[in-house]
Amino acid sequence: MEWVILAIVLGLAGYAIVIYNSLVSNRQMVREGWSGIDVQLKRRTDLIPNLMETVKGYMAHERETLDAVVSARARATSAAAAGPEARAKAEGELSAALGRLLAIAEAYPDLKANTTFLEFQSALQATEDEIQMARRYYNGAVRNLNIQVESFPSNIIANAFKFTQSEYFELENDAERAVPQVKF
Repeated sequence: MEWVILAIVLGLAGYAIVIYNSLVSNRQMVREGWSGIDVQLKRRTDLIPNLMETVKGYMAHERETLDAVVSARARATSAAAAGPEARAKAEGELSAALGRLLAIAEAYPDLKANTTFLEFQSALQATEDEIQMARRYYNGAVRNLNIQVESFPSNIIANAFKFTQSEYFELENDAERAVPQVKF
């Protein structure tokens, strides 16, 4: 009888260890996903000054649009240490401002033919695609962690070791969800 009880206790302890390690693994995947988003958003904010310098000479009288991009970039940069909700809001504003800038660029044939602008446009589109993939990875990792934190019996271990649910990286409105169009 003692062996049975010992086997049950060891089995439960082993199962708890497996659940704990799975929770740690899922938490690390969430952190990795957030890091991927962070890298791509940083890459985008680093591209913007070069894009702006290229555009300034052609769009001198579009000052309001240029200023909107610069201020949205500043807000996105300052939100770099914020959580997913605040970061998504700032990045959504930046995406919207970039979309307006690229839409206005349609009216400037010389700008559309500028090879430097075309290179930045291409790099920006590639970065937007990478951001989209990083968001999907992060949200998938968050989903896996949140399911495990809420599901029985792993929720017992999660509560005991203070594992909490993570926030999804979601944009607040449909206009912010759209990737800026960069067709020329």
